[in-house]
Amino acid sequence: ELEPYLLGKDPTRVVHHWQAMYRHAFYRGGPILTSALSGVEQALWDLAGKSLGVPVYRLLGGPTRDRIRLYRSAGTLEDVEQQIAAGFTAFKTGVSGQRPARIVETRAFVDRTVKHFATLRDAVGPERDLAIDFHGAVSPQTSRLLIKELEPFQPMFVEEPAQCQNVDVLADIARGTHLPIATGERVFTKWGFREILEKRAAAILQPDLCHAGGIFEVRLIAGMAESYYAGIAPHNPLGPISLAACIQLDATIPNFLIQEHTTLGEGYLKQPFVVDQGYVQLPTAPG
Repeated sequence: ELEPYLLGKDPTRVVHHWQAMYRHAFYRGGPILTSALSGVEQALWDLAGKSLGVPVYRLLGGPTRDRIRLYRSAGTLEDVEQQIAAGFTAFKTGVSGQRPARIVETRAFVDRTVKHFATLRDAVGPERDLAIDFHGAVSPQTSRLLIKELEPFQPMFVEEPAQCQNVDVLADIARGTHLPIATGERVFTKWGFREILEKRAAAILQPDLCHAGGIFEVRLIAGMAESYYAGIAPHNPLGPISLAACIQLDATIPNFLIQEHTTLGEGYLKQPFVVDQGYVQLPTAPG
């Protein structure tokens, strides 16, 4: 659907093409259009960078840092130990109640989840970070119970303690705790993130560069977030191409917190990313 518009155009007019494809579409926004736009937009930035012989972050104002901190998901103690040995310093786990959470949970369910988190917290120690993801699958009633009990263990952030569709509920949870609340993997474009920021529903935003609109759109979201003192921790459960795009963006924003990833590109990229003490160095190749 986008091909007829793009053929024959100057690929370096990235922002112009994004606006044209977004505004001229019959439907505005949503996961399908913005995911397609994100892929095209990342490819246009790659072409623009290669045509000028510079990394994309050089076209976005240059780097604000020389390395990018990564975190990995860790469901078990063995996962954490392996990833510490691999050099990681930050991790994210989930709710471990052994079954789906009910609207209002039992003391036993809460205790099991907190015990699991406490075990991992002991393993990572006070100098490393450990976050927890509720996946939007826990009711607000139970999320409040869990957050209260998790506070002494200081999670790096609590991700999606409620579904993102009702921002007021998320804002209410955020006001009830000093722990940073994170959300954004199912929110699209700057317009989608505006309400979250205005209502202070999250202190950490997690836009996905492959769904939220691409590199420059998330750069704009990060700028909006900066004015609300919110950090950016891009969502990325995808592959190494997504990670490569994220790193270009992460390099340029002052309020970058940490980058999610699942693979460094081993067996796929000619030059996989390399983690050193929890960080990867900025790439220097064009695009």
